[in-house]
Order: sequence, then C-alpha cells, then structure tokens
Amino acid sequence: MARDTKRTKKKASKNIATGVAHVNSSFNNTKIL
Repeated sequence: MARDTKRTKKKASKNIATGVAHVNSSFNNTKIL
C-alpha cells in the first residue's frame, strides 16, 4: 500500500475525510447525549 503513493493518495485522502466525518459525528453525538 505504501509503495504506490500516486494511486493511494486519492483513496487515502477520501478515507481520511470520511474518518474525520465519522469522528466528528461521534463527538457530536456524545456531546448531545
């Protein structure tokens, strides 16, 4: 996975964005609860 930086950079950025969104939503849920 770490070898193909050109290919995986786009996928990695997408995964990071979704991961951040999930973390933010979970934090918001815990704050509301």
